[in-house]
Amino acid sequence: MSLIVAGERSGVGKTTVTLALLSYLKWQNLQVQSFKVGPDYIDPMFHQYVTGKSCRNLDPVLTSEVYVQQCFARNIQDVDFALVEGVMGLFDGVGFYPPSLERGVEDESGGCFPDFASTAHISRLLNVPVLLVLDCSRLSGSVAAIAHGLISFDPNINFAGLILNRVGSDRHLQLLQNSLKFINLPVLGVLRRHQNITIPDRHLGLLPTDEMPDLDNLINDLSDMAKTCFDWEKLLPLLKIQNEGSQHFLSSQVPPNNRIHFSQSNVKNVEKKKSQFLIGVARDRAFNFYYQDNLDILEELGAKIVFWSPLKDENLPAGVEGLYFGGGFPEVFAQQLSENLLMRKAIQTAIISGMPTYAECGGLMYLSQAIIDFNGKSWEMVGILPTKAVMGKSLKLGYRQAITNIDTPLLAANTQVYGHEFHRSELTEAPARNLYKMWRIDEDKNRSKATVEGWKFYQLHASYLHIHWGSRVDIPRRFINYLEEGRRKD
Repeated sequence: MSLIVAGERSGVGKTTVTLALLSYLKWQNLQVQSFKVGPDYIDPMFHQYVTGKSCRNLDPVLTSEVYVQQCFARNIQDVDFALVEGVMGLFDGVGFYPPSLERGVEDESGGCFPDFASTAHISRLLNVPVLLVLDCSRLSGSVAAIAHGLISFDPNINFAGLILNRVGSDRHLQLLQNSLKFINLPVLGVLRRHQNITIPDRHLGLLPTDEMPDLDNLINDLSDMAKTCFDWEKLLPLLKIQNEGSQHFLSSQVPPNNRIHFSQSNVKNVEKKKSQFLIGVARDRAFNFYYQDNLDILEELGAKIVFWSPLKDENLPAGVEGLYFGGGFPEVFAQQLSENLLMRKAIQTAIISGMPTYAECGGLMYLSQAIIDFNGKSWEMVGILPTKAVMGKSLKLGYRQAITNIDTPLLAANTQVYGHEFHRSELTEAPARNLYKMWRIDEDKNRSKATVEGWKFYQLHASYLHIHWGSRVDIPRRFINYLEEGRRKD
């Protein structure tokens, strides 16, 4: 078994509770694997910092339901404990028409799951009990009504217990406990208001771990708090892994849809290249939004990953044959990126010479002519794309369905993908021919609302769209094929 930390809504303290639990388990020298529901990059950074193991995203929109199950099962094989952090409120998902249902399979919802990709959905998929976090800062007797509503809403979800967060005093706790006597769930943790530990944030969420010099102190505080705030006698058995229950996920069959499913077994069957392809992955404080699964798949397909820093390095890694720019915060480090002229020139030369390159969101911004920051100051960037990225207050956020208009090193024309968009910048110019035609996934039935986005320059695929390759191994395989073709030409 394991647990999934859920909240009645966003902001109730799921991340604080999750990190406190993980910190205590690590302090006890226990091997624990963490997971994060949804497309988020920053929460998993904190998980990994605490556990020393890569946190895995569980997102059935970006991947598939089967992939979520298999990813969970694969990654708990060698650990004793597992913990999943949920997303938003327990039932907050998206109205989504999975591809299998579009092919004519009907269900009681008429084909649309209103809580698809929610914490509740993942709980049902994995059969993992919910540890429900309640923000009690402005509640007393009403807490029971909220808990009862969430617990009774879906009989297919198993609840392990409650965490009462932001409790103000002993009298406040007494009122909460009296109200909850009629709720058939144990209180497994109480976090006092004065113990409320906050993690600083900014325009796209929490501050990343690389930008927090006092993070060790924060983690120590969380671990100390966890020693006394949780009922460990009851929690530890719930967090203990029973691998027998997850073995059937590893043999699950791929649903009959148009996605190519990835699992560890079929990637390992891919014939290894005689010599590995060297892919330079930009990773530093400016670029750190990567799904670990994407990097793992590249390596399984025959690539060797070499990390390098656009902030600090003056040249690309020796022998690199392809480039991968993830998202991040180039706008925060725009001056430092701009001042590293040697690196900008090296990247420009490599891309113009035809080096296959993939850039997502922050990577796209860095490869443009300039980034104009929140103060209106312009900072010169690599200059491959004839456009500028202008920071603004408007947030573009959500899942997208996209179809490619042109061939790129990652996708052939007329290929459908699912991705996630999350940025506050806008581009000043559009390409002559856009890479994607794109819809919000809940607008799938009304494609007249399509937008266009993305660039193909030289052998560069650049877009705001973040893509998880878990169930689309064809994408990184095509990238590897481009590297192989480039090697043959040389």
